[in-house]
Amino acid sequence: MRIENFFRLFLFSLFLFPATLMAKVHVVVSIVPEKTFVEKIAGDLVDVMVMVVPGASPTTYEPKPSQMRAISSADIYFSIGVPFEKAWLPRFAAQNPKMKIVDITRGIKKMPMQHHHHGKKTQHSTLGAQHSLDPHVWLSPPLVKAQARNIARALEEIDPAHSKIYAENLAKFEKEIDALDEKLKKILKPCKGSAMMVFHPSWGYFARTYGLRQIPIEMEGKEPRSKELVHLIHEAKEEKVNTLFVQPQFSKRTAKVIAKSIGATIVEADPLASDWDANLMNIANKVCKAASK
Repeated sequence: MRIENFFRLFLFSLFLFPATLMAKVHVVVSIVPEKTFVEKIAGDLVDVMVMVVPGASPTTYEPKPSQMRAISSADIYFSIGVPFEKAWLPRFAAQNPKMKIVDITRGIKKMPMQHHHHGKKTQHSTLGAQHSLDPHVWLSPPLVKAQARNIARALEEIDPAHSKIYAENLAKFEKEIDALDEKLKKILKPCKGSAMMVFHPSWGYFARTYGLRQIPIEMEGKEPRSKELVHLIHEAKEEKVNTLFVQPQFSKRTAKVIAKSIGATIVEADPLASDWDANLMNIANKVCKAASK
């Protein structure tokens, strides 16, 4: 009798709470901000694994054996265009042919990766960078709305039973993105046109969205040589740069040399931070603080 009662209770719970008893969708993403976006849309309906662990670089990352094993049971992989994906996505597909691979930047027109050009001050935006596109689309809120829609659409296709939840959460997330965008516009309006000197050119979309000028220290993906360093120091003085933005995934050696030469402060700006919205607000405040010095 007790067994029968237990069985009836189990069936009753299945009827009342089907969502809680169904298996979660196993999702893999390349970088931490993507995890934030997926969880905003899917909540506890998914389990999300991030490939590039905090502190590592998406340029040179190599997955761990445990991550490759996890790929074998994944339902969907959300790619975003970071460099390591070029070599590894085909291997992930071979590891798990049933896994759906979705590019969340679909429909976004990417701009060329920005590099500094020695002796060509007016050309440090796009010239010579045609061979690589800037993947840092998650640092511009308007572009994140497009990414969020791609994520929601893919989840609805793979898990139609919860399509209504995904759609509702997407609408909420879009409102949050719009509110963040308005706050950033307000913060950065007085700083429009200000130069933002960075080591690695991660902030191109952010700069373009809010009217800033990104000046990268890197010379076509490499640290500047001695002559180029002299030119950079001269340009930083001309632009009255007092703050250098560096990210924790790259060496600060060259930035320290420039900072010492021009009396500037080094400030960390992590494009891969997990608290995506708070991080952008923090960076915006730092940029304006530097511009007002």
